[in-house]
Amino acid sequence: MIRVLVVDDHPLFREGLNGLLGTVPDVDVVGCVGDGEEAVRRAVELRPDVVLMDLNLPGVPGLEATRRIVAGAPESAVLVLTMVDDDDSVMAALRVGARGYILKGAAQEEVLAAIHTVANGGAVFGPGVAQQVLSGGRGRGRDLTAREAEVLAHLANGLSNAEIARDLGLSLKTVQNHVSRVLTKMQVRDRTQAALRMRGLSR
Repeated sequence: MIRVLVVDDHPLFREGLNGLLGTVPDVDVVGCVGDGEEAVRRAVELRPDVVLMDLNLPGVPGLEATRRIVAGAPESAVLVLTMVDDDDSVMAALRVGARGYILKGAAQEEVLAAIHTVANGGAVFGPGVAQQVLSGGRGRGRDLTAREAEVLAHLANGLSNAEIARDLGLSLKTVQNHVSRVLTKMQVRDRTQAALRMRGLSR
């Protein structure tokens, strides 16, 4: 059973999401809150598997709430679900520890798939996210393929090669090859340095 905490300041959307998730057999909504402060408190108290996090919240903003939840309840995966569709916000969410980022306009199936993915240790980010994070004006990472960028997003979230292979449906050898090419293109020594650079913590 995947335990989910819903965080959104719009009551109608919050209740709609609660109703949708309530129809999914392996999902249990453990709480619905409308502001960042309460989201942090409930996440630390309830330790849900997934926190569905809006960015535009009253009081404590969604990004700051995400950072506090990642620090205070590291076992909870934060999945950003928002109307905000810009690269800076995606990069900021990634850097504070979010495991996924999807838009409110996504199909129900996409939202449910994302919840399952992050609950199982995977990462969900839109196309081009890794390239945008990597480029950051530094001219590196722009030539990553879509698959390499996807592998890097998983790597940055601490997944092993075996976990990445399972999550993406690839062979271990294929993932190893992708990781090797990512390190070469990024001009870094190892996966730790690659992950730090993706999170904007290293140059």
